Amino acid sequence: MADNPFEQFNAHDLSDKIRKNARFIVIIIGILILLGGTFFQVGTEEVGVITRFGKYVRTVESGLNVKTPFIETVVKVPVERQQKLEFGFRTESPGINTTYTRNNQTREESLMLTGDLNLADVEWVVQYRVADAYLYLFKVRDVEGTLRDISEAAMREIVGDRTVNEVLTIGRTEIGSSLETMIQDLCNKYSMGIKIEQVVLQDVNPPDPVKAAFNAVNEAQQEKETLINQARSEYNKVIPKASGEAEETIQKAEGYATERVNIAKGDVARFNALYKEYIKAPDVTKKRIYLETMAEVMPRLGNVIITDEKGNNVLPLLQMQLNKKNNNE
Repeated sequence: MADNPFEQFNAHDLSDKIRKNARFIVIIIGILILLGGTFFQVGTEEVGVITRFGKYVRTVESGLNVKTPFIETVVKVPVERQQKLEFGFRTESPGINTTYTRNNQTREESLMLTGDLNLADVEWVVQYRVADAYLYLFKVRDVEGTLRDISEAAMREIVGDRTVNEVLTIGRTEIGSSLETMIQDLCNKYSMGIKIEQVVLQDVNPPDPVKAAFNAVNEAQQEKETLINQARSEYNKVIPKASGEAEETIQKAEGYATERVNIAKGDVARFNALYKEYIKAPDVTKKRIYLETMAEVMPRLGNVIITDEKGNNVLPLLQMQLNKKNNNE
């Protein structure tokens, strides 16, 4: 027996009240449980997939919804949330200074064999969202694992069709686009209910053991391209100038040839015309030719006098011409 009779009375009284109202309390608890199993809230980025004994019944949108308690079950699927899979690395702590980790598993999934039998270390990210909650839940057992296998297989196929230079440099954009298309086609084929939003090639490098040698090869190729560009620049300076000079020389030669031909044709035409006149009057023509020739030649000879053996009277005239010449000097 308790030392305080007042405390004993209160405990006994409370116990009597509970026994009298036990049925009512059970009813209240049952109603609360029933209501708790009937109403449920679906988030703004989600849809609710309702199953009855494991079988799909319907899909409900975001907001307050109702289901049959104890019979129906709801699975909330984030259909508006963008999700991602990382290959070749894992994000350890996202933020402003994001840190990444790599292990043997990530190295194995990122090491690729290119079409020219070289190795490349390819890191990429697949961003996706759930487009069909029913397909996402019921058509494929492990959606994320299947998507990871599909992505890795597609990347190996695409990289295997390209050279290592294409993978590391100019082909990165094309690889990302081709990979996105291929993964989406496979997801549609397997009815996974996934929409691929974007594929991003995070980093592409040669494997660490050969990175130094590969960088040396790249430097040599860049130097080669520089020398080729310099040679083309010199070529563009010299060749057009030489071509212009050659063209100028050819045009001068053609002009000279045209001039000589025209002169020759003119001489031929003049000779033919003269020959026609000669046929008509040989003596007159010969005398005219002689006189015209002398009239053209004599002024070029200067002071020349032609005399015969009887021309003694011309000596004083010659002396006068000589004196006149001396006076002029």
